[in-house]
Amino acid sequence: MCPSSCVRVTTRKARTLSKIIVDQETETGDTTLSAQLDDTHVPPTFAELGVRDDIVRSLKEIGIERTFAIQELTLPLALAGDDLIGQARTGMGKTFGFGVPLLHRVATTDSGTTPLDGTPRALVIVPTRELCIQVSADLANASKHLKSSNGPVKILSIYGGKPYETQISALQKGVDVVVGTPGRLLDLAKQGHLILGKIGVLVLDEADEMLDLGFLPDIERILGMVPDGPSAGSTHAGRQTMLFSATMPGPIITLARTFLTQPTHIRAEEAESSAVHDRTTQHIYRAHALDKVEMVSKVLQANGRGATMIFVRTKRTAQKVADELLERGFAVGAVHGDLGQIQREKALKKFRSGSIDVLVATDVAARGIDIDDVTHVINYQCPEDEKTYVHRIGRTGRAGRTGIAVTLVDWDDIPRWQAIDKALDLGTPDPIETYSSSPHLFDDLDIPTDVTGSIKKTPEPKVGASDAGTAENDDAADADADAARSKPRRTRNRTRTRAGKPTARRADAGETADNGSESAPADAGTEAAPRRRRRRRRSPASAAPAQTASE
Repeated sequence: MCPSSCVRVTTRKARTLSKIIVDQETETGDTTLSAQLDDTHVPPTFAELGVRDDIVRSLKEIGIERTFAIQELTLPLALAGDDLIGQARTGMGKTFGFGVPLLHRVATTDSGTTPLDGTPRALVIVPTRELCIQVSADLANASKHLKSSNGPVKILSIYGGKPYETQISALQKGVDVVVGTPGRLLDLAKQGHLILGKIGVLVLDEADEMLDLGFLPDIERILGMVPDGPSAGSTHAGRQTMLFSATMPGPIITLARTFLTQPTHIRAEEAESSAVHDRTTQHIYRAHALDKVEMVSKVLQANGRGATMIFVRTKRTAQKVADELLERGFAVGAVHGDLGQIQREKALKKFRSGSIDVLVATDVAARGIDIDDVTHVINYQCPEDEKTYVHRIGRTGRAGRTGIAVTLVDWDDIPRWQAIDKALDLGTPDPIETYSSSPHLFDDLDIPTDVTGSIKKTPEPKVGASDAGTAENDDAADADADAARSKPRRTRNRTRTRAGKPTARRADAGETADNGSESAPADAGTEAAPRRRRRRRRSPASAAPAQTASE
């Protein structure tokens, strides 16, 4: 990252911190901090780094006590109010890297931010709705016991797909921290409901993704509404800006130099380290499109397979793959743009709770799902570029855990994959041709050899039940036949009439029936009412033969 003009200033190894390398660029004055971690390093706790006791207590309740590398480097600078750029691979704890100092500063009276009065003091901008929900939940967990002079710290998530009224009502009641997506934030700010004039801490999370989604103009408009940062030599009386991202493309660096004041660039690892987790085992196969679902079905039956994410490029493919896996008996959900916001949130909630263990998603969901126990990531279709590939497989191997990433490459996508392989130096430019029956697929992923493409269980008949069932069916058939023979035969006689009178062919039978039934009504003393019949008009020519026949 640092050019040849950089001069290494110092190298130190403190008691509680990692081995830190500080590089300073002489022309621009930018400072880069890189951490060299080894097996003997013991990360410090949040309390040792000066975080408030109520925040430390909240983190301890969710099982977090010691820091990750990015948090260890970020907290001392962020708590002091410095502008910084945090760069670390996905799953390294960037959320608490900016969330903890953000909460600490807005709730502490002498931290350089103005006292809380119901208008937002901190703003976190994220690219997707899913990431907005995730960051808001993390901040809420960290501030569970946090109290300020104005009461508990209130956090609000603002994103599209939700009614404006509920978000406007929450803003009117008063909030302290706002987490939102650029589009909805800009709409509410233009309408005057979101007040940005008192923002003391501004965070841009996943800045490279916002660049890819075309949000850069909206971000620049929002940054123009918040107070300016501190001038050189000041005591942090203005806005503090922190920018976090997994990658740092050129436009993001330009944005940082425009809106950040002498930022410190923090790396959680050496610049030469791979962009992909070393704990993630990667398997790349050349697969046929018609055989992919069968391959995925067998991968999902691998030994030790836990929560699994399947990434596709299009919304239609996401729903198609989810439907086919559901028919094969897997507990699967889908997250893509054609689904409503409520449906997407329900699918993510089921995936987090374990109600479903397979989630099919487009790339938009790759930035908002923070689940530590994802064991497998399957790229059903080749990613567009190396950044998408890094973010996809970054869903596994998180927080010190191991993971498996499987990428299925079509023949047409070989040139695209070769570009990704070259950019990340993966060493697999020509993936091995693989089918759902290939032996090396079972060996690589520890798949039992007797699995099939479906886990639906067909009901098996009990021992001896076949003969018994046949006898029962025969008995039932005989009983039905006997019942049919025992039913009385219908004795109703139908008489053909014409113009309301019996025809000549049925006249004798009709007179006999009338004579035989005269005694019964006479004895009963009642006379049956004649049945009304429909009268049809007939032409004179057809009426003459009818009269002759009746005579």
